[in-house]
Amino acid sequence: MGPAPAAQHLRRAAAEPEVVKPALEDRVQGEKKMASRKRPRAGSPAEGLLQPVKLSREELYKEPTNEELNRLRETEILFHSSLLRLQVEELLKEVRLSEKKKDRIDVFLREVNQRIKKVPSTPEAELTDQTWLPAGVRVPLHQVPYAVKGSFRFLPPAQVTVVGSYLLGTCTRPDINVDMALTMPREILQDKDLLNQRYFRKRALYLAHLAHHLAQDPLFGSVRFSYANGCHLKPLLLLRPHGKDERLVTVRLHPCPPPDFFRPCRLLPTKNNVRSAWYLGQSHPGDGKPEPPTPHYNTWLLRDTALESHAQLLSAVLSSAQGLKDGVALLKVWLRQRELDRGLGGFNGFLISMLVAFLVSTRKIHTTLSGYQVLRSVLQFLATTDLSVTGISLCPSAESSLPALADFHQAFPVVFLDSSGRLNLCADVTASTYHQVQHEARLSMVLLDSKADDGFQLLLMTPKPMVRSFDHILHVRPVSRLQAACHRLKLCAELQDSGGDYVSAVLGPLMTLLEQGLGSRLQLLAHSRPPVPEWDINQDPPKHKDSGALTLGLLLQPEGLASVLQLGPEADQPEAADFRRFWGSRSELRRFQDGAIREAVVWEAASLHQKRLIPHQVVTHLLALHADIPDACVHYVGGFLDALIQGPKETAGTGEEALAAAVRCYDDLSRVLWGLEGLPLTVSAVQGAHPALRYTEVFPPAPARPAPAFHALSRGRAWLRPRPEKPCPAYVEPMTVVCHLEGSGHWPQDAAAVRRVRAAFQLRLAELLAQQHGLRCRAAAAHTDVLKDGFVFRIRVAYQREPQILREVQSPEGVVSLRDTPAALRLERDTKHLPLLTSALHGLQQQHPAFSGAARLAKRWVRAQLLGEGFTDESLDLLAAALFLHPEPFTPPSSPQVGFLRFLSLVSTFDWKNNPLIVNLNNELTAEEQAEIRSGFLAARTRLPVMVLLTPQDRKSSVWTQDGPSAQILQQLVTLAAEALPILEKQLMDPWGPGDIRTVFRPPLDIYDVLIRLSPRHVPRHRQAVDCPAASFCRGQLREPGPSSLMPVLGFDPPQLYLAQLREAFGDLALFFYDQHGGEVIGVLWKPTSFQPQPFKASIAKGRMVVSQGEEMVMVPNVEAILEDFAVLGEGLVQAVEARSERWTV
Repeated sequence: MGPAPAAQHLRRAAAEPEVVKPALEDRVQGEKKMASRKRPRAGSPAEGLLQPVKLSREELYKEPTNEELNRLRETEILFHSSLLRLQVEELLKEVRLSEKKKDRIDVFLREVNQRIKKVPSTPEAELTDQTWLPAGVRVPLHQVPYAVKGSFRFLPPAQVTVVGSYLLGTCTRPDINVDMALTMPREILQDKDLLNQRYFRKRALYLAHLAHHLAQDPLFGSVRFSYANGCHLKPLLLLRPHGKDERLVTVRLHPCPPPDFFRPCRLLPTKNNVRSAWYLGQSHPGDGKPEPPTPHYNTWLLRDTALESHAQLLSAVLSSAQGLKDGVALLKVWLRQRELDRGLGGFNGFLISMLVAFLVSTRKIHTTLSGYQVLRSVLQFLATTDLSVTGISLCPSAESSLPALADFHQAFPVVFLDSSGRLNLCADVTASTYHQVQHEARLSMVLLDSKADDGFQLLLMTPKPMVRSFDHILHVRPVSRLQAACHRLKLCAELQDSGGDYVSAVLGPLMTLLEQGLGSRLQLLAHSRPPVPEWDINQDPPKHKDSGALTLGLLLQPEGLASVLQLGPEADQPEAADFRRFWGSRSELRRFQDGAIREAVVWEAASLHQKRLIPHQVVTHLLALHADIPDACVHYVGGFLDALIQGPKETAGTGEEALAAAVRCYDDLSRVLWGLEGLPLTVSAVQGAHPALRYTEVFPPAPARPAPAFHALSRGRAWLRPRPEKPCPAYVEPMTVVCHLEGSGHWPQDAAAVRRVRAAFQLRLAELLAQQHGLRCRAAAAHTDVLKDGFVFRIRVAYQREPQILREVQSPEGVVSLRDTPAALRLERDTKHLPLLTSALHGLQQQHPAFSGAARLAKRWVRAQLLGEGFTDESLDLLAAALFLHPEPFTPPSSPQVGFLRFLSLVSTFDWKNNPLIVNLNNELTAEEQAEIRSGFLAARTRLPVMVLLTPQDRKSSVWTQDGPSAQILQQLVTLAAEALPILEKQLMDPWGPGDIRTVFRPPLDIYDVLIRLSPRHVPRHRQAVDCPAASFCRGQLREPGPSSLMPVLGFDPPQLYLAQLREAFGDLALFFYDQHGGEVIGVLWKPTSFQPQPFKASIAKGRMVVSQGEEMVMVPNVEAILEDFAVLGEGLVQAVEARSERWTV
C-alpha cells in the first residue's frame, strides 16, 4: 500500500536543507504538481548546485597563452567583466541565424525571385476598373474615396533586391523576416501618381496580382497580406515556404517606385498631395483656403523611394564591423523586451540601425567597438539627447535647397533625417513613444553603471510588458469611438494626412490632452496599439474598428498622488480663462489661507485608495469633455485587486487609514511607556514588532468593542471569555511591542533568574499603566496585554544581554562556552531583528505608499493558496520590500496592482538555489559588501535554508526562513506563481473587463488527499475569505462607536487550535494546509513514508494497525480510524471529512 503519485511533491517533509530548481519561463505547462527531488548521495554536493571547478596545482598556476592574454585584454577594454562577455556572446549565439539556415533561406529567395519575374503582365485599365482582378483575391487597401484618376497595368518588376536586416546580417531570431524590394517599371507609373493615393492604389493592385499567381505555386505554403509597420496605406505580401520549412522564414514583398521617379521637392513636409476636394468628396474646390500639408503621407511615399539607398548606407557602415552588427542585434533584443518596436509609431530595428550609422558618421561610435560598447553608447545617446527638441540628420551637407530642421519639427514630434536631408525616419514615432524610449534608456544606463552581477539578466533577458511596467492601464474601446473624437478635436487635416486612420490622427492630441491634465501625478504616458493581424488574400483588409482597443499606460509619480487639489491661476490672471476652458465644470473659484482667490479643481477622494485612483477621474472627465468619449468607453485598470485586501465593512479604502490609526495609537502608547514613573529601571527603547506597525497586516486590526452579553465574564469581570453556545467571537490579535530596559549590574546572570525578573517587570508595568493612565491591563509571565482606544498591545520586556546568557553552555568540567542555542536565536530574532525590520519597513512605507498594498496582496495570495504556514510574515514582507528597493529594470511600483504582478514574477523566476535575495534596507550595503555576501552564500549553501533572504542586519543566516519553507513548499509556490502571472496579466489587459479577478486567488483543492470542511460558525475570520460570504454570523462586536473598557478575547481562532492538534497528533503521517483568512477547508496530504510498512513497535502504534506481511507482523496507517479521529478532534468545528480514495491506496 502507498500514496498515489498526485501531489507527491508536497509529501516529502525532509529534515535536512534542500534546494529547488530555479523557475524557468518555459517550465510551467499547466502542471500543478511539484517535482520531488532525489536525495543527493552522501558526501556528494547537492544536485544542481553550482560548485567551484577543482584544478590541480599545475593547472592553477600555468602561464596564460598568447590567445588567453589577448582575450583578457579585449575583455578589460571592451567589457567590464568576463561574466558579461560570456553572457553577451551566449545571447548573440541564440539570436543569430545559423549558416545552415542561411543557406536554406538563400535557396528559397532565389526561387522567389524566379517566380516573381514569371508573373504575367496585364492589359492597361483604369484604376477604378478592377474587373480584371480574379475572383479569389481582394485589393489589400481601403479605397476610400473610391474614385481616383489614373490607369494601371501589371508588368514584372524591373529589379528585385533584398534589403533590410537579413542582407546586413543583423536579423534576430525567433522571427526571421527577409524584405525584398520590387522596383515597379516606369511604364506603369505617372508623374501625378503621388496625388490622392494614386501611387498607393497602384501599389496595392500590384500586390494583389502577384498574390493571385504566387498563391497557386506549390513552392509557397502560405501567401498572405499584412501592413508595413502598421501603416494601412502600405500593405505587404508575405510568402512562407511549403512543408517543414514554413516557419523558417517570412519573405515580405515591398513594391516601390524607381529611386528618382518622383521629384523630391513635391514630397517635402510642407507640401500637400491629398486634395481636400477629392478626400471630402466635394465637387468643387474649397473657399480658397490653402491646402493643409500632408507630411506623413509624403513621408510614406518618399520612404519607398529610399529603400535601396538606405540598404546601401547601412551595408557600407556595418558590413566590415562585427561589433556594430552585434550591437544592433543587442539593441533589437533590448527594444523587443520593452515592446517598443511594435506597429505604427514603434521604434523598430531599422531606426536603431540608422541611429548606429548616425553615431558612426559623427564619430561617437568607432567601428572597432564591441557589441556591448555599441549598446552602451546608443543607450547613452538616447538617454541624453531629445530628438523631439533638437533633431539630427545623416545628411553631410546643408544645401540651401534642402528644407530646414525647423520645418520638420513643425510637422513631426520627433526628427531624424536620412542622408538625403528630405526624409524623416522618425515620422511615425509619436512623442510619447520616444519619451518612453528615453525613459527606458535612462533606466538601462543606471543599471549598466551599477555594474551589478545580474545587470545583463535585467537589461536583456527580462521582459517588460506594459501591464507590469505601468501603474495603471487605460483601454479606450471600441476604437471606432475615436472617430467621433477626431471630429470633436477638429482633426480633419490630420485625417486627410493619415488616409483616414483616425487612431493615428487622434493619438497625438489625445496624449497631449491627458499629459496636461494629469500634470504632476504623471511620470510617463505610453500607448500601445494591438498589432494588425495578417489576412488571407481572398479577404478584405481589416478595418480600423476591428483593431481592438487603444491601450494607454500611466506611470505615476508617488509624490503627486496624495493631493486632491489641482491648483490653477489667480482669478484675475489671463490664464484663468484657459484653465476654466480646459477643466470645464470641474473648475471653481476658491479662497485660500493666504487670501488668494484662485481657480482650482478638487477631486473626491477620502482614502489613499481613492487618491491613487484620482487619475481615473481626471482621464474620464477630460476624454468626455474634449474628445466626446463617454465613461462607458473607458476601461480603467488600476484598483481591481484592491477588493482582496478590503475589510468586510470597507468600501472606500484598503486599510491604510486603519493601519495608520493603529500606528498612531502605538505612538501614544510609546510616549506613555517613556513617561512611566516608578519602574526600577527606566525604559531605554520602545519598538514595534507586529506587521500592523509596519503597514503589512493583510486585514488591519479594528478597535475592539465587545458586547458583554455575547461573552462570558471572567471571575474578576475584567476580561471576557467565549460562550460555547455562541458563534466564535471576533478574532482580536494583540500587537507586539518590545520594551527594552536600561542595563544594570543588578540583573542576574542566570537564564531562569532573568525570566523571573522579567516577569516581575511585566507585573509592575501593568500596575503602573493602570494606576497612572487608567489603562486596562492583563499581566503574564512573558508579556503584558494593554487595552488602549480599542487596540490591544502585547508588551514584552526585553533585557539586551539575555540572548548572550542563553548562549552560555557549561560543560561537566565547569568550562563555559558560547553556542547558538535555539532559544537564544529565537529570543534574539524576536527582540532584536524583528523590531529593526519593523522600523525599516515602516520607513519604506513612508517613501513608497504602495508598499503596504503590494505586501498585503502578496500575503493574501500566498495564504489563499494554503501555503501561509510555510512562510513567515517577515519573509513575505521582505520579498515585497525587494520590489521597491531593487526594482530594476522597472521603477518602484506606485500601485499595489503592479507591485503584486512583480511579486509573482520575482517568485517564479528568481534562482532560489544558486542566489540569495539581498534586501538592502536603508541602502546600508555597498556593492563590495553585497559581493562578499554572495561569496559567503556559495561557500555555505548546503547549510542554508532553501530560500535565503539576507538584509544588512542578517548577512549570513537568513533568520526569517530558518523554519521554512521546505523545498517542496517553495517549489509549489514557484509553480503557482508562474501559472497565476500570465492568467492575471491577460485578465487585466482585456479591454472588455477582467472577468473574475479572484480566479488566481482560489487554491487548487484537487491535489489534496483529504479535505476537512469546517463550520463557518466557528471560523472567526469568515468574512475575510477570498469569496466573501454575503452573510455571516454575529461575532459579538458593538456597532456603536466608542472605546470599551473590557479586555476582548485575544487570539482565539479555533481552526488554528485544531490545526495545532492535528499536527501534534498526525504530523508524522500527513501535512496540513489552511488559509487563516476565513478558510473553510483544511487540505491534507499523506506523507509518502507514512505508507511504508514499519516493524511493530509500541512507540509508533498511534494511528497505525498491525497486519501480516508474509510471516512478519508490520504496522501500516489505519486510514479509516485516522479520518474518524480527524472528525472527533474537531467535534463542533468539523462539518465533514472528505476522503479522496483515488489519492491513496490501502
